[in-house]
Amino acid sequence: MLVGPPGAGKGTQAARLSERLDAPHISTGDIFRENMKNETDLGKEAQRYVDAGDLVPDEVTVKMVKDRLAQPDAQEGFLLDGFPRNAAQARELEDVLSELGQRLDAVLVFEVDDEELVKRLTSRGRSDDTEETIRHRQEVYRSETEPLIEHYQDIAVRVDAVGSVEEITDRAMDALADEPDD
Repeated sequence: MLVGPPGAGKGTQAARLSERLDAPHISTGDIFRENMKNETDLGKEAQRYVDAGDLVPDEVTVKMVKDRLAQPDAQEGFLLDGFPRNAAQARELEDVLSELGQRLDAVLVFEVDDEELVKRLTSRGRSDDTEETIRHRQEVYRSETEPLIEHYQDIAVRVDAVGSVEEITDRAMDALADEPDD
């Protein structure tokens, strides 16, 4: 599982690690888009919330993630990106993994200081990347997602996410290699 503040490079690293580890990159954003595009029952349910401008409830998100983790390509391993986002989702994930006979081996925590994140995100040129918005997202991350690091402290591995994309990928791979197997 990959955890880090907005702008830490989780998506970029997930794609690279997925290739190196030959494991699917499972992003909740991709799962939402796929289900909505294919108009699955869950996709239609999620679409109703999205159309109303509401967050998709944990219950729907968890069902989508469970469906994705049950697919054959995820049986030998996977990288979770964007899920869980809070302690309630983490507990749900543990139930799902238990049902599927799987477990998390490691939680990669991508660390970047706030000022570097602001610099990275404001340079992207997206209209929603104002300094005020970015700092608000950092606060939301600290209050909702950061507690996951403590929840997963036994398998959390910190990765310095400042440097070239390749350097960060190498650090993440080294961190995973240093993880003791149960």
